[in-house]
Amino acid sequence: MTQGWLPPAEYYATLPKQIASAGVIFRDAEGRVLLVEPSYGAETWEIPGGGLDEGESPWAGARREIKEELGVDLLPGRLLVVDWVPPQPDGRPALTNNLFDGGILGEDQIASLWLADGELKRSKFATRAEAAGMLRPHMARRVAVCLDVVDTGRTAYLENGFDPLGPGDVS
Repeated sequence: MTQGWLPPAEYYATLPKQIASAGVIFRDAEGRVLLVEPSYGAETWEIPGGGLDEGESPWAGARREIKEELGVDLLPGRLLVVDWVPPQPDGRPALTNNLFDGGILGEDQIASLWLADGELKRSKFATRAEAAGMLRPHMARRVAVCLDVVDTGRTAYLENGFDPLGPGDVS
């Protein structure tokens, strides 16, 4: 039996729910990536960024989060990675995370960063190996791929930090 036509609002209400977030990969002159430690939740490190507001684009959300968290209005660069994360047992719906290139920050820019909103305890530039040990596994995979593609001009697609086509060169 075919379901009849639904008015748009009713049809949209039947669609699956998904949330989205955005982050920015900043590096220093040595190629280390900027990590931040949130003041909430378990002791874990993240990259600057966060959840998108209703109707907000990923790029605008990344820019807003950087301003809120780091106290600077820096324009995110190109999209590096889109990472789809499945629904979680705690009830969190599927998540699409968009990571943008923040470029290489100069010493003056680094000195101007400050943890503006009380959401973060501290920040640190970390090598790839250090970041792998500081981040949750899916985040470590995501950041590693960002660092792999940053200079290629390509964008990578991941699912929970993994290339769905299998291991290989994502660059």
